[in-house]
Amino acid sequence: MLPFEFIVTGKPVSYQTKDKKRLQTWKATVRTRAEYCWKAEPAIGLLLRVTITHYYDAPPGQEDAVPDSDNIVKPIRDALNGAIYVDDYQISDFVSRRRNLNGSFRIKGMSPVLAEGFCKGEEFLHILIEPAPDPETLN
Repeated sequence: MLPFEFIVTGKPVSYQTKDKKRLQTWKATVRTRAEYCWKAEPAIGLLLRVTITHYYDAPPGQEDAVPDSDNIVKPIRDALNGAIYVDDYQISDFVSRRRNLNGSFRIKGMSPVLAEGFCKGEEFLHILIEPAPDPETLN
């Protein structure tokens, strides 16, 4: 079932938020969406690469309210723990990116899942989980 990708619509909640109820709600939203899209048992014994891309909506130059990409990672990893993978220790490679929806993009070979995110017309996360590259190969 790997690679596996899905989108979560809405603004991610930072791990550093003071509103812990909002954080728990966000984690539940991510987990529910992942479980809806992932119909298999959690991946066992595999090293994984997780790529999270936050497509945010902010006027260029006014990105102050956009959460730092490193602060949105932990709640997502926690939400997927036990659902998509047995333990987040399986994640050997991790990429976190931000892209402004108001920017211009060159798109080649867009997946239907990513296209769905763009078609919704609002802020979203694209989460891709795939087998990690060979850990003995350095590059």
